[in-house]
Amino acid sequence: MRELKKRRLAARGWRIGSAKEFLGLTTEEESYIDLRLRLAEELRKRRIRRKLTQAALAKAVRSSQSRVAKMEAGDPTVTLDLLIRSLLVLGASRSDLAKIISSRRTVAVG
Repeated sequence: MRELKKRRLAARGWRIGSAKEFLGLTTEEESYIDLRLRLAEELRKRRIRRKLTQAALAKAVRSSQSRVAKMEAGDPTVTLDLLIRSLLVLGASRSDLAKIISSRRTVAVG
């Protein structure tokens, strides 16, 4: 968020904070959510790069298109197992998975 916008909101009584603060997350919970979102983002990027539809990926991982949509959206009902299996189906190596896991998500601020 731009600094000017932050100042305007603060002047009107709004508080600016993080999702961690708002939801009262522990550091471990924040890290877990961050991990799930990084895996979901990478899954979507790889699917699009391979020019696959959600339905085509679903068929490859023996799931449903709606489940793939949930995976890409970071839905908490999707297991890490399914996310990782799907990335492997899309050609991710163990090294690729390690990079995804060890990176930090970049959040667009604007």
